[in-house]
Amino acid sequence: MAARVRNPGGGREGPGPTGGRTMRIGHIGHGKHRARALTAAALLLAGTVFGCTKDSGGGGSSGERAGAAASGGSGSTAPSTAPSPSADPDRAPVTTAALPAALTGQKPRWSACKAPVKADGMYAEKPGPRWQCATLKVPLDYTEPDGETLGIALIRSVAKDSGKRVGSLLFNFGGPGGSGVAALPGGDDIVKKFGGAYDLVSFDPRGVAESSAVVCRDDKAIAASHRVDSTPDNPAEQRAFMAASTGFGADCARRSGKVLPHVGTANTARDMDLMRQVLGDAKLHYFGFSYGTELGGVYAHLFPEKVGRLAMDGVVDPTADLARGTRNQAVGFQRALENYYKSRGIGAAEGTARTVKLLKRLDARPIPAGDGRALTEHMARTGIIQSLYSEQYWPYLTDALKAAEKGDGTELLALADMYTGRDEKGRYSTQDHAQRAISCADSASRPTAADVTSRHLADFTAVSPAFGPYLAWDVAGWCAGWPVDGAWEKPPVSAKGAAPILVVGTTGDPATPVEGAKKMADGLGTGVGVLVTSKGENHGSYGFSKCATRVVDDYLLKGAVPRSGTVCSS
Repeated sequence: MAARVRNPGGGREGPGPTGGRTMRIGHIGHGKHRARALTAAALLLAGTVFGCTKDSGGGGSSGERAGAAASGGSGSTAPSTAPSPSADPDRAPVTTAALPAALTGQKPRWSACKAPVKADGMYAEKPGPRWQCATLKVPLDYTEPDGETLGIALIRSVAKDSGKRVGSLLFNFGGPGGSGVAALPGGDDIVKKFGGAYDLVSFDPRGVAESSAVVCRDDKAIAASHRVDSTPDNPAEQRAFMAASTGFGADCARRSGKVLPHVGTANTARDMDLMRQVLGDAKLHYFGFSYGTELGGVYAHLFPEKVGRLAMDGVVDPTADLARGTRNQAVGFQRALENYYKSRGIGAAEGTARTVKLLKRLDARPIPAGDGRALTEHMARTGIIQSLYSEQYWPYLTDALKAAEKGDGTELLALADMYTGRDEKGRYSTQDHAQRAISCADSASRPTAADVTSRHLADFTAVSPAFGPYLAWDVAGWCAGWPVDGAWEKPPVSAKGAAPILVVGTTGDPATPVEGAKKMADGLGTGVGVLVTSKGENHGSYGFSKCATRVVDDYLLKGAVPRSGTVCSS
C-alpha cells in the first residue's frame, strides 16, 4: 500500500499480487533518479526534488527479553522458555541462547564501497569516497547461534568531530525490503546534520539486496504478474488472482527457500543489537522511517535497556493485524486522494467519482502508454498511489490523470514504474520480493478469498471507493500459500524501562495514517513513547515540517525530549 502501503502486522508497503510495495519517489521530470529511500522524508534527504562508552563483551545479545516472538529464536544470555514479562498474547515463548564470541567480538573490515547491484534498487548509485562498507556475520537461525551465518551488508561514514562523538546512528528507511546501503549515501542533509556527532550507519536487512537477497522471479515473470487483474469481478478472475498470488510464494520457496524462515523483523532487530555490540556502542541510537518504525519498536521491546536515542517517523500502527492495517491504508489513501482533489478546487466526492470512473474504464479496456505498453487499471492505481505519498508529487499526478482521461497512459504508467522499480530497459528491482518475504515471515494472518467477499470487500469499498476493492483483495493475496508460518498477528512493541522514544506522526500521511503514531506511543508504554504530531500531507514529517525536523534534530543531537502531545503546524 502504497509502497504497499501496508505496514500492519506484516509491516509491508505496496500494491498488487506481485509485491511492488516499497515507496519510491524520485523527480519524474528528470531522466536520472537519485538513490531511492523508502519514505518521502528519506527521499527528500537524498536530494530529490520532492522530495530517506562501550558494551562489547562476549555475552551476546544480553538485553533480549525472554520468550520474545520471532521466526528464528533470540539472543539472550541464557537459555529460557519463560513467558515475556509483558505477556503479549501475540508472542510465543522461544528458547534462546548466548551468541558466541566469534560473532560478538568480530571486527568488520571497512573498505571502499562497490557499485550497487540490481537488488539495491533502480536509483542506487556508487557511494562516494566518504563512505565505507563491510559485512557483519549474524546467525542464520538465532536458535542455533553456533550454526550457519549470514552476511549483513553495512555502510558507514565516520563522525567528523571525534571530540563530540555521541556514537553510531543507525538508519532504516522503510520497506520492508529497502537497501540502507543504497539509500544512506543519498542523504546529504543527514550527513550535514548528524555526521559530526555520529558515525552514520545503515545496512541491508537480512533477505535484502547484498544481505542474502530474496529473489523470486525474473523480469519477464514480474511484468506478467502486473497484468493480473487485482480487483477481480467474477469467480474466474478471483481464481486467477489467487493463483497468481499463491504462485509468487511458490516461486520464492523454489529460489530463496533457505532464508525465508529467518528474514522476519525480530531477527533483524537481533541483528541490530549485534551491530550495536560490534560497533562498540553501549546504547543503540536509531532513526527509523515507515516500516523502520515497526523495526525500531520491536527492537525496543526485545532490548529495552539498550535503547539510546530512538526516533520514529511515518509510524506503523502496532495494534493492527494484516486486515486492519490494510484497511487503515485504505482510509489513509482515500483521505490523501480527497485532499489532493480539494487542492485543485474539486470536491472530494466528485474527485473520487472521477478516479473510480477512470479505473473502471481501464479495467474494461487498457489504453496505450508508449513503447508498445498499455496502462491497465492495476498500474493506473499504482501510479496514483505513488503520487499520493507527498503533496510535492501532486502536480505530476494532475498531468498524468488529465492525459489518461484523454486516452494517453504514458505519464501515469511512468509513475507506476517508479513504484514497481522498473527501469528504462524493463528490468525490475527485487525489493518487492524481500518486502513480501519479510512481511509474511512476520504476519501469522492468512485470510482467504472467502474472507474478502464475506467480510472485507464491502467495508473496504465503503471507506475507499478508489482503493478499497484492490486493498480488500490484497488482504487475501499478500501471503496466500506462503511457505513459512508468520510469527505474530501484531508486532510486540511494549518497552517498559526503555529511554524515551520519539514518535512522529503526520496528519495527512497516506501510508501510515496519523492514528497509528498515537497507538505506537501508547504501545511503547507510559514514559517511553513521546508523541509529536505534525500537520502535513506527506508520508513522514522529517524534512517537510520545519518544526518536526527541529524536534527530531534536537532529540538526536542534544538528547532533548519534547513534551508528549506536541503539535507542529509548520
